[in-house]
Amino acid sequence: MTPDAPLQKAPLSEAQDFLDAWPDVQAIDIVLSDLHAIGRGKTIRRHELQSLFQSGRGMPASLFAQDVSGHDIGAAIALMDDGGGDSRCWPVPNTLGYQVANGRGLVLLQMETPAGDPSPLDPRNAMMRQIARADAMGYRPMGAFELEFYLVDKDRDAGGKPQPARAALTRRRLSGTNCMSVDELDEMSPFFEAVYEAAAALDVPMESLISEYAAGQFELTLRYRDLAHAADDIVRAKRVLRSTARRFGMEACFMSKPFAQSSGSGMHLHLSMMDATGANIFADPSAGGLAPPMLHAIGGIRNSMACSMLVLAPVLNSWRRFAGAVYSPASNSWGADDRNVALRIPAGAAQTRHFEHRVPGVDANPYLVAAVVLGAALDGMAAGCAPGAAGRDGCADSPPLPRSWLDAIDQFATSKAMNAILGAPLHQVFAAVKRGEHDALAMQVTEQEWQLYGATL
Repeated sequence: MTPDAPLQKAPLSEAQDFLDAWPDVQAIDIVLSDLHAIGRGKTIRRHELQSLFQSGRGMPASLFAQDVSGHDIGAAIALMDDGGGDSRCWPVPNTLGYQVANGRGLVLLQMETPAGDPSPLDPRNAMMRQIARADAMGYRPMGAFELEFYLVDKDRDAGGKPQPARAALTRRRLSGTNCMSVDELDEMSPFFEAVYEAAAALDVPMESLISEYAAGQFELTLRYRDLAHAADDIVRAKRVLRSTARRFGMEACFMSKPFAQSSGSGMHLHLSMMDATGANIFADPSAGGLAPPMLHAIGGIRNSMACSMLVLAPVLNSWRRFAGAVYSPASNSWGADDRNVALRIPAGAAQTRHFEHRVPGVDANPYLVAAVVLGAALDGMAAGCAPGAAGRDGCADSPPLPRSWLDAIDQFATSKAMNAILGAPLHQVFAAVKRGEHDALAMQVTEQEWQLYGATL
C-alpha cells in the first residue's frame, strides 16, 4: 500500500477572506463526500466558520459504511473498530465559496483518523495517496472530467414516469435527440446562465456545453488542470446543477441510465502527466507514434480494468448503460480517436496528448475513479506494461470484463490490485457496502415481475 500523504488542510486565511467577501452570508454547508460521492455533513452558522478551519469538525467514520440511501450496512460497520465515535474533518483547500442559488457558503471536507492521519476510508484521501505516489515518481497528474446528465421535470407524466424537463425559456417539453442543437441550448439559456454564474462564485471552471444524444440530456466540460482540483470540480459542479435545477422546477439526474431507450450518461476522465519541468510525458516523441509512458499507462489500466469495474459502474443502474450501448464501451479496448473503445486517444496537437477513459458512469465517485485509474496507470508505467493490440477487437487479449453488477462485486472484492491502490480498509468496506446494496435490491419484487408472472405462471 502506498504510504499516506499528509492531509493538506486549508489555511485560516481562506475562511477570513470568504467572510470579508460575503458579509451577508449567515450559513455554510460543510460537505463530506461518502463512498458514492453523496454529500454528508451539516450547515453551520457564520460565526462557526473560523473554528472549522482552526479545529476541524467531528463526523462519524460510519458515514463511509452507508449505502446510497444512507442506511448502515452491517457487514461494513463490522469492519470498523472505531466504536462509532467521531473523526475530525477539515476543509479541503480552495473549495470554500458562495452558493448563488441558496445564499449559503459551501466547503468540502476531508477526514482524518483520531491519530491525525488521513482516514483510510475517505475516497478523496485514496486519490491523494495515488497523487503522492505519482509525485514520488516525478509526475504531476493532470486531468478533467466530462459531466453528462439529464434534466427531468419535477412532475411525472400521466403514467407516473419521469419525463424530460421543459425548456427554461420557451417552456417547450424537450423531445427528440437533438444532439448538439444550439437552438435547444438557447431555449435552456436562463437555466445555464444561472449555472455558470453559480459555478463562477464557487470558482468551478465550467467550459463548453452541448445538448447530448437524448431529450433533456446535456454535457458540461470542465477545465483541464491538476487531478485533485479536477475531482473536486465535479463534486461541486453536481451540487451547482442540482441546486439550480430545483429552482427552475427541474431535477438534475445523475443516473447512468435513467431512460431505457435513451443514451446513458458517462463521466469520462481525461488524463495526462507532467514531469518536473511541466512537460507532458505523454506527448508524442519527435520520431512519431505514441510515447512509451502513455502506452505503459494504458497497459496498466487494461490489466486492472475488470477488477476496477465496480468503481466505474458502482450501482445496479450503472450496468443498464452497457446494454445496447451507444458510445458507452463495455470493453477492455483502446485506440486513437475512436469513441467505441474504452480508452480513447483524442486527436490533437502532439504536445497535448492524453487519453480519455470512457467507461466511468456519471454515477461513479470521481475520487475513486481518479484513484483507480491513476493507480493502475502508475502500475503500468512502473512495470513497463504493454498496451496490447489497439482497436475494438483488441480486448480479446485481456481478461473479460464482469458480465453483471454481482460479478463486478466479486471480482473487485478479491482483487489484489484494488486492495493495493485503495488500501485494505476502503477496499473491504466498499465491497461490503456494494454487496449489501445488491442483496437488498435482489429481495425486491418489481412491478414488471408482477406484469410478467403474476397472472401467467
